[in-house]
Amino acid sequence: MAVLDKRAIEYDRKEFDDTELLSIYRKLLTPRLIEEKMLILLRQGKISKWFSGWGQEAISVGSAYAMNAEEYILPMHRNLGVFTTRAVPLDRLFAQFQGKMTGFTKGRDRSFHFGTQDYNIVGMISHLGPQMGLADGIALASNIRNSKQATLVFTGDGGASEGDFHEAVNVASVWDLPVIFGVENNRWGLSTPSSEQFRCKQFIDKGKGYGIKAVQLNGNNILEVISGIRKVAAQLRKDPKPVLVEFMTFRMRGHEEASGTKYYPDGIQEEWEEFDPVTNYTEFLKSEGVLTEEIEEQFRKEIKKEIQNGLDVAFAEPEITPKLDLEMEDMYEPFDQVVVQASGNTSEKRFVDAIQDGLRQSMERYDDLVIMGQDIAEYGGVFKVTEGFVDQFGKERVRNTPICESAIVGAGLGLSISGMKAVVEMQFADFVTCGFNQIVNNLAKIHWRWGQNADVVVRMPTGAGAAAGPFHSQSNEAWFFHTPGLKIVFPSTPYDAKGLLAAAIEDPNPVMVFEHKFLYRSIREEIPDDYYTVEIGKARTVTSGNDLTIITYGLGVHWAQDYAKENNIDAEILDLRTLLPLDTDAIYAAARKTGRVLVLHEDCMTGGIGGEIVALISEHCFESLDAPVKRVASLDTPVPFAAKLEQQFLASARLDEAIQELMDY
Repeated sequence: MAVLDKRAIEYDRKEFDDTELLSIYRKLLTPRLIEEKMLILLRQGKISKWFSGWGQEAISVGSAYAMNAEEYILPMHRNLGVFTTRAVPLDRLFAQFQGKMTGFTKGRDRSFHFGTQDYNIVGMISHLGPQMGLADGIALASNIRNSKQATLVFTGDGGASEGDFHEAVNVASVWDLPVIFGVENNRWGLSTPSSEQFRCKQFIDKGKGYGIKAVQLNGNNILEVISGIRKVAAQLRKDPKPVLVEFMTFRMRGHEEASGTKYYPDGIQEEWEEFDPVTNYTEFLKSEGVLTEEIEEQFRKEIKKEIQNGLDVAFAEPEITPKLDLEMEDMYEPFDQVVVQASGNTSEKRFVDAIQDGLRQSMERYDDLVIMGQDIAEYGGVFKVTEGFVDQFGKERVRNTPICESAIVGAGLGLSISGMKAVVEMQFADFVTCGFNQIVNNLAKIHWRWGQNADVVVRMPTGAGAAAGPFHSQSNEAWFFHTPGLKIVFPSTPYDAKGLLAAAIEDPNPVMVFEHKFLYRSIREEIPDDYYTVEIGKARTVTSGNDLTIITYGLGVHWAQDYAKENNIDAEILDLRTLLPLDTDAIYAAARKTGRVLVLHEDCMTGGIGGEIVALISEHCFESLDAPVKRVASLDTPVPFAAKLEQQFLASARLDEAIQELMDY
């Protein structure tokens, strides 16, 4: 569109009395005056970066003003007005900008990359799109609890090009979620104009494709924004269905100050100055006799004093003194696991039955637990783990999802933000790549960043052995092993499968549960029928021996057991069970016991977890070793389809040679 169709800003004040009009004015003026100060501080080198919302304040202020205080807003770079309208203390906001300890991230992140439960704000990450999936989860919690709350999430015309936009809007549409997807159409994505971002005439046209209502608002008209969002939010509270709201506006300054605006066509900023939301609203109030020069001057003095007071407090705070213990402690939500001991009757269960048992009993134990995944409802999932769950728990808590891993992992985090629990099933572990960003950048980092826990379990049917080819057979646990903030468990027996899954669901931190598909229906074990848990972070000695030590997990445990039995080797076999955090005490004890150590895993050799374990043993147990520590892993190729090629690929094909070399050393 051209500049708001060249129409002047027309204010309709029929909903607002003079007192409210002035209150709105003060709220609109606040972020503008803060920004004026921030630009000065930036030039003085007192802050390092600034994302300007100059000219877009009416969107942030008007939207936050229109929403109820208990409803969540998920802002982005240019939404300073959300924070100020929600009355976030300025000293803490400024401390955040300066990387001080009293900021919301303790100096660990910058600008608006934070959230706060005190003000029902959930901050963004730099990837722009993922917060939309979080909004879905928050809105889903409202539907499940019947709390009749709307959720507002912002994105931009550039950020809406990401797949997260499609996934989140589509899920919200399919699930009838009360989400307002606010698209700030400011015509530019950094230096790329909208004409190179999308081909539709306007964003509201996209609503039809998703089967949802779409509304376009003049984003520079503060009263139109307030009235429009009030109307949409009120409708969502009564009839929860998503609405796409397009705010027409313009970005007056650069993407961030360092990038500048040299790429703008000549005269475009001057043209848009005519539609400045602060200037226009000021003139309107004066024409209505609501605002006088004296009141304006009074507001400016008061706000500037509040800004300076906040800055004085933030500047007076000393620079952060790094504390190593604090950085490590804040990686996880504090949780002291109390192991629920196994008791009562036992029965023989397959690996897959044990997982089903643990998941069902956890659903019974936690009525705020929701499980989500492709085909998991009536169909019961491709491996039938959730068969019968819909009949017992209903479709509100056992949810089929569209094929959209990113939005669903994000929705799980949104449920956690709302105080619920989530289990997300990857149909195959291989498909986790489509949700990778949510896991490694949102789930894993959110507690360390601003103290919000991610009470999400991601179930990962993993591994080869079924001739399923390169996209249904990968062992990808090492991708996540490198990511601080996650926990990873990898059971090898039905007993541990049930107990570790239940423990993972208990834990308020993000836990990835790897379940080897080959084991689902190939092994059985007598296990307790009642609920129990297994300690996360604790390895298990499978067999005690003196000839050599085999450290392994998952299917590798069975390879090691079978080989030792068939070849009459007195092996110390250690099942790691938990990969993150590692039980290093158990690893060192097992290594020192025999002095000959083999680390075995199904994953590829290069970059696999075995390399880290070998390094740890070499660093801490060197004097106890009688031979070099060896690794046995699968080939550094994708997993092949043909059965004989797959057998050649797997680590088990090289186990005999490695053990013989170790024993003969």
